[in-house]
Amino acid sequence: MGVCAHIVGETPVPLWGLSSRERYRRMLKHAGMTAMVEDVSSVAPGDSVLIIRGDFLFDGRVLHSLANSLNVMLEASAGPTRQIVAAHVPANLARQASTILSGGKLSNTLPGVRIEKLEDRSESFNEHLRKSQPLFVEPIRPDTQRALEERLFSSSYKGITDLVTKWLWPVPAKWATRLCVAGGVRPNHVTTLSIVLVVVAGALFANGFYAWGLLAAWIMTFLDTVDGKLARVTITSTRLGHFLDKILDIVHPPFWYLLWGLGLASFHPVLPSLTLNITIGAIFIGYIAGRLIEGAFQLWFGNFGIFCWRQFDSYNRLVTARRNPNLILLTISLLINRPDMGLEAVAAWTILSSLLLLVRLGVAFRTRVVHGPLHSWLADGVEKDGARSLAVRLFTQQVPTR
Repeated sequence: MGVCAHIVGETPVPLWGLSSRERYRRMLKHAGMTAMVEDVSSVAPGDSVLIIRGDFLFDGRVLHSLANSLNVMLEASAGPTRQIVAAHVPANLARQASTILSGGKLSNTLPGVRIEKLEDRSESFNEHLRKSQPLFVEPIRPDTQRALEERLFSSSYKGITDLVTKWLWPVPAKWATRLCVAGGVRPNHVTTLSIVLVVVAGALFANGFYAWGLLAAWIMTFLDTVDGKLARVTITSTRLGHFLDKILDIVHPPFWYLLWGLGLASFHPVLPSLTLNITIGAIFIGYIAGRLIEGAFQLWFGNFGIFCWRQFDSYNRLVTARRNPNLILLTISLLINRPDMGLEAVAAWTILSSLLLLVRLGVAFRTRVVHGPLHSWLADGVEKDGARSLAVRLFTQQVPTR
């Protein structure tokens, strides 16, 4: 049985440059649903139809869940009232369901079709964005446009990430995303510029121009945040763009450190027996080991990833030896005119971070054997801890964008 989609009504209010109809067309396409119908009477008898109110903004997880749940109508808040905002029904009930959604009245029911409240749906953990976030369905009106755009942007942010991405970049990234939308700039354009800056920063490092290299590197890390947010708020991510972004994130950091080392005029380590070759080798070994440990955890224990397992791991992600925390070390070393010390600090922090991950992997093995399958604290501990927990406030609440 095939599933097609039908949008009831529309709003003239765009969100991040997209009409609601175009937004849902892109969202449904990403969910694997490409069949859109203008007239529900054209739906084949053996098929079903997902009917959506075009004057509401839907969390993508809600649409995905509804697409996999037949004979259901969704009830949600619409300001002072509650209305039916979506339905997934067989073809023979499509016209009646469309009429109900056009009026939004709760008093109308269909035989064999249950009404579910949005608040009763339990999905909250977003594995892709590594955060726990309540589902939402909100009416789109001129007076709510800015608030909804803020919500979409905040929702596009990963909950667990490094301290720079989490606290320094959100506000300027939102401004840059708005400029990109206004100028018709696509995520792949931003990713391409990031690739150019990776090469430029590396070349500057290799020639000892550390200040200019750091400037290029920090701009690149900022754009690395912008391209993902732009892709999510405009729903324009592509397989190629995602692949390039992922490969870029994984591959370039250790080569930056290598080129930083090649550009050093002198190397005077704190540890007398340490050489430049050993330092760079330690960085590569520690970096690769850390990545392999992360991959092993995800392969063996769950798709949520090691930094989403326990609250301790989420705190660790803020400062673990990834690109942005390491760039902080390099920047500080340049400010004190000791770029060689910065490289040594990166090596030490990379090894320590990877050793900690190895310990956490061992703890995960023991926990799996003794207590059974692992679960992310974001998936099952947020409601229990409530807003009283610092971790809940840090990793589940929306990022500041003002």
